[in-house]
Amino acid sequence: MESMSFKRADKVADLINAEISNILLRRINDPQVQGITVTGVKVTDDLRQARVFFVRMGQNDCSDETMKGLHRASGFLRRELGKRLRLRYIPEILFTFDESFEYGDRINRLLAEIEKDV
Repeated sequence: MESMSFKRADKVADLINAEISNILLRRINDPQVQGITVTGVKVTDDLRQARVFFVRMGQNDCSDETMKGLHRASGFLRRELGKRLRLRYIPEILFTFDESFEYGDRINRLLAEIEKDV
């Protein structure tokens, strides 16, 4: 008998998205991680893992240095989430480059080309 129309994992994902975006913007000084924008977060139903999707503005791919920087920052991010969120367990953070941004950008360029030719 579920009276709520949302899953708890979705609500936690929204909170994690907002907090990680804030932490990356204000607290992380690593140049390899600066300029990162969080585009979404997916949390498993058991709230044990959070997959954080990101893009780096001005780049269509993710460098190894960026991934290493995010991996190094993940412990700090998890500790900060623990201080800010009231959760029994803070999920493990896994970073994934969001390739859908590049795909959308390519579609927009193609549509602009077609419009220019018409």
